[in-house]
Amino acid sequence: MQNIQSSFGIAGNAPVRPNVAEIERQQILAVAEIAFDDPEVIALWYGESDISTPKFICDAAAAALAEGETFYTHKRGMPGLTQALTDYTNRLYGLDLGSDRISLTASGMSGIMLCLQSIVEPGDNAIIVSPLWPNAQSTVRVLGGEPRYVALDAGEDGFSLDMEKIKAAADDRTKIVFVNSPNNPTGWVMPGEQQAELLAFARERGIWIVADEVYARMVYDGEAAPSFLTHARPDDPLFVVNSFSKSWAMTGWRIGWLVHPASMGDLLGNLIEFNYSCVPQFLQRAAHVAIEEGEGVVSDIVDFCRRSRDIVCQRLPAMPRVQGLQPPEASFYAFFRIEGGEDTLTTAQDIVRKAKVGIAPGSAFGPGAEGWYRLCFAQNPERIAEAMNRLEEYLSQTA
Repeated sequence: MQNIQSSFGIAGNAPVRPNVAEIERQQILAVAEIAFDDPEVIALWYGESDISTPKFICDAAAAALAEGETFYTHKRGMPGLTQALTDYTNRLYGLDLGSDRISLTASGMSGIMLCLQSIVEPGDNAIIVSPLWPNAQSTVRVLGGEPRYVALDAGEDGFSLDMEKIKAAADDRTKIVFVNSPNNPTGWVMPGEQQAELLAFARERGIWIVADEVYARMVYDGEAAPSFLTHARPDDPLFVVNSFSKSWAMTGWRIGWLVHPASMGDLLGNLIEFNYSCVPQFLQRAAHVAIEEGEGVVSDIVDFCRRSRDIVCQRLPAMPRVQGLQPPEASFYAFFRIEGGEDTLTTAQDIVRKAKVGIAPGSAFGPGAEGWYRLCFAQNPERIAEAMNRLEEYLSQTA
């Protein structure tokens, strides 16, 4: 324990929880820190666009600040915003939710933490559909739980989920099935019939589903990806996590929301009070404007990403050693293998040093991502084209 603590710079003999001290260092960070401030690097390692938040959203926050909206406010969100999110969700999926099923969160990640704090105790396990972005799985460990992975199957037509593997992985200690769809990093989208099947299984076994649907609007065919909400009963053991980050170009704002059974509202309000009290008023004003006036922003961002996706999906498969890439149905990531690059962390570090392109190593995303790489293409198409030129030169020289 002392050795683990000293590696985190903990002084003296003051202890911290082992589950916190043993958090693994982020492998994406291990690539990014090599050249984080290098202006020559085309950084495609993190999951965000290079589009700035639209001015009308920023103006709403500035106006709220100018009007003195800097005080504590409703823990679960100001009524106008929670109603707007209710109307948005109902309109998008043809539902009839009440606003008592919406709670505002300080980012999608904080929403995930609230869900898991509500459910996971030491010794519990959580079934996690992987590959998956690192933070969600680490949260289970922080709370003393055991991640139990069910990896997507990679085939010639892309990724798929074997539902029987999830059912076989569940036991008496299973409290959660965590599903991220559309998926980061693979772009996989869970079919609606599988969502309905998993909900039926969860009802029968008394297991919660935590559905991360942050990329629901980042789809290239249709208005939104299938949602668990369209199959759920009002009292189903279901949390749906969402965020303003991706679809409204608001990654740095840190604001999201949960859809949950109405009976969970007071409990979530208590947890919000203990974690961050409330989302600031001025951020909520901006989010309200985004959800009510920003539908054009969503479609513009999807079109922007589609152009860069087309460049990547045309160029990457033709490069030496690149394998496995399928055009993603959703999200804004290309996920691919590099022959001879099974040590993905070392190879990604070599690419950023020599090619000045930053990509994420598959080893960061858990089982099912061994030997794979993630590239975020939510950037200007000209910048993506230049990144492809650099990668092609690197791969040709190292073939």
